[in-house]
Amino acid sequence: MNNGFSEAAQEVVRAQAWERLDTSFAEVRAVFDDLFNAALRILSPADIDAYIEAARQIAKLGRGSEPLLLFLEAWPELAGLLGGHALAPVLETIQRMQKSPNGRAIAPFLQSLIPVARRLESTELVRDYLEVVLDLMVQTSGTIHGRQATIPSPVMAEFFVQAPLLLDQVSLTGLARWVDHGIRHYANNPDRQKDYFGLHSADSHAVLRRERHGTLLADVERQLGLYLLGLWEDVAPLVPYSSGFHQLRQPIPYYDSQGFHLPDAYDDARGVAAIDRYRLALAHMAGHRRWSQPSIADNWSPFQRLTVECFEDCRIDTLLLRRYPGLRPILLALHPQPDEDDCNDATTSCLRHRLVMLSRALLDPACSYRHPVIREFTVRFQALLRTGPSNSSEIAALALDFVTRTRLPSDQFARVHFADTIVDYRDDNRHFWRFIEPEGGETSTSDTFRPSSSPGEQRLPPRHYPEWDEHSRSYRPDWVSVYDYLHPTGDAALIDGLLQKHRVLSNRLRRLFDLLKPQERERIRRQEDGSELDLDMALRALIDYQMGMVPDPRISLSHHSNGRDLAVLLLLDLSQSLNETVAGTGQTVLQLSQEAVSMLAWAVDGLGDPFAIAGFHSNTRHDLRFLHIKGFSEAWDDTVKARLAGMQARWSTRMGAALRHATHFLEARKTSKKLLLILTDGMPSDVDVADPQHLIADARQAVRELEQEGIYPYCISLDPQADSYVAQIFGRRFSVVDRIEHLPEKLSEIFIGLTR
Repeated sequence: MNNGFSEAAQEVVRAQAWERLDTSFAEVRAVFDDLFNAALRILSPADIDAYIEAARQIAKLGRGSEPLLLFLEAWPELAGLLGGHALAPVLETIQRMQKSPNGRAIAPFLQSLIPVARRLESTELVRDYLEVVLDLMVQTSGTIHGRQATIPSPVMAEFFVQAPLLLDQVSLTGLARWVDHGIRHYANNPDRQKDYFGLHSADSHAVLRRERHGTLLADVERQLGLYLLGLWEDVAPLVPYSSGFHQLRQPIPYYDSQGFHLPDAYDDARGVAAIDRYRLALAHMAGHRRWSQPSIADNWSPFQRLTVECFEDCRIDTLLLRRYPGLRPILLALHPQPDEDDCNDATTSCLRHRLVMLSRALLDPACSYRHPVIREFTVRFQALLRTGPSNSSEIAALALDFVTRTRLPSDQFARVHFADTIVDYRDDNRHFWRFIEPEGGETSTSDTFRPSSSPGEQRLPPRHYPEWDEHSRSYRPDWVSVYDYLHPTGDAALIDGLLQKHRVLSNRLRRLFDLLKPQERERIRRQEDGSELDLDMALRALIDYQMGMVPDPRISLSHHSNGRDLAVLLLLDLSQSLNETVAGTGQTVLQLSQEAVSMLAWAVDGLGDPFAIAGFHSNTRHDLRFLHIKGFSEAWDDTVKARLAGMQARWSTRMGAALRHATHFLEARKTSKKLLLILTDGMPSDVDVADPQHLIADARQAVRELEQEGIYPYCISLDPQADSYVAQIFGRRFSVVDRIEHLPEKLSEIFIGLTR
């Protein structure tokens, strides 16, 4: 055994597994030890646990010992082919068959799964195959009112017998079309359906021949592997994917830690054989692995990234042609050559068209476009690569210069010219970008940023956001640079002192917030796994079993709290005007805001809602600072209190870009409701904007963008004159606090009203 178990430990594990399997089938008992020993040689301890749990569920289906024996024997080899994570979709398919009248097809399904997996060789394709299986099951079973299957499919068992042979003949996409033909043309004739799916009819063979086109990756995998090793000294698995199940966005080649991902079938195209299309796609990705250096993506706009990718792809192709000049005819045949006058519609974005023209000009000396900037950058590109292979950063600098020289207002239009702009042998460049922000949507500033003593230190590269121009009714692309900082710290004891100062109000607010906590518990019945046994359903299942019927396995119930699914980000305007003193109080607006935010944060912490605090101020469009005070995953502790105690106000209020950046953090929260509270004391403004209406219009457009993303914005204004502009921005979603000294109480009341 190679799983780290001694002989004695193996005996214990095997005995525990048999006890957990909980079956009385004598034929299973007779072979279980041998099957389990074989599984131990292949599966990890975690996979063994999942293997036995899945077997236990199959044993309880009421289908006898055959499905259980087939699963126990087949799954270790399947896990070796696909990985343990493929168990979930396979088990889900079995469960859906069991809940339909097609439970008898489970055994043939399991029997055919190993040869099918050997042919498909990837979990992604197996998932797509299971979609075909389930669609066939639903479409060929009898229904009542088109909803619930009542008659078993007459073709499932025949299909599973033929599936390995079919996948030897056609790609998975071709198989899906073959299945669809049989469903559509013989829906009302079960006998003809059985002939078709059993490969007994002339029509079945004719459609199969029609779908048998192109070159299957499985047929040339060995040749391509030798090509990759011999010419590129590279070794990696070739992983097929199907292009027949992603109609909205067709996948394109890419590589990752699993290997090179390529279509499961290629047709000849533009006079180039399918095998040569595979070779060129592999050569391009191998070139990236050899010569590309990753770049940080966080500070690039989509336009900039697209242009950098185009230049980098051209650099890789140029280096490929230097090393193997024989690739040139294939590459130029597959690379589109759009006509310069194809995109001349004033309502259409010609960005892709312009970049593909540039790409063709960089690679084809015989291509001569009239566009003066393309001609100029062709010369500059060739000069850069003349002295050597250059590097990705030099090419990125050239690409950014091209962006600056060629950007047009129409590049932002939603309607895009796509004709003759697809370079299909190139990969999607996912390897080329690295992200500073952690994956998975985590927005904790403690993980992303390091504390600094002043805003001038430890800052990330900027994010660039557009700004709305009301006069032209279009965006100014990449107009505002937003920098993320941790807010400087102060004395955390100051916040504790503020809470003590307002002890009576704080305690009253905490009692009010306690009333918002979820109190009710809901009972969820008809669960397969739950915390309690549902006696009514268990009794019904027992009666069904004694009557020889298949019992419903959903005999458990569970409970959950009728909880709040809400994320809140409080965005503070920290502009210079907050330093003004409030008449009759001896305190500044900033100090009163600090008190209000402290009490709100303290109360919300007890409520348990995900809650973040950030501030912003700007010094022209080139420097908007987004100051993180509390991240969603941070606790209300002395670290956060110290940042809140250090609140500082300076500069101006460029609100639109701050709202867009706040959206970036709220979008990552996996909650059904998202609230953005904006606390401000004045209208949007900045020192580089003369027209006061410009930033008001931009903020209004940013609010519309928030609403489109499902985020609810609400403004609390401390400006007595706010009625003249705040409704233009937020509609009815605002409150004006005329007496700022009442802010600590009003802010919490508004929050309670919005989240009740």
